[in-house]
Amino acid sequence: MGKTIMTVDDSASIRQMVNFTLKDAGYDVIEAMDGKDALGKLNGASIHMLISDVNMPNMDGIELVRQLRAMPDYRFIPIIMLTTESQDTKKQEGKQAGATGWIVKPFKPEQLMAVVKKVLK
Repeated sequence: MGKTIMTVDDSASIRQMVNFTLKDAGYDVIEAMDGKDALGKLNGASIHMLISDVNMPNMDGIELVRQLRAMPDYRFIPIIMLTTESQDTKKQEGKQAGATGWIVKPFKPEQLMAVVKKVLK
């Protein structure tokens, strides 16, 4: 069985691109539109990694990271922020919330896969 990665982004085109890239590499993918949607879809599901945007309606990525880190099942999974935000203050906020890494959009599929392979051993 392959590893499962959840992608969280309010942009359907970004979700589609990430989904295609990950599935092409053999991963199973669960998609969510924002933090609230992600928490609803997780509901104890086994995932190996989460890739999330920062700026989303209902619940942003940083709040999602905080909530996931508070749950025993997701406390130690790698969480990568995939976002247009590149300011150090935002990156610091993400790191303090518990994000593992940060990729700035626009990104190349190879760049995403390099990070995924690095953190998902």
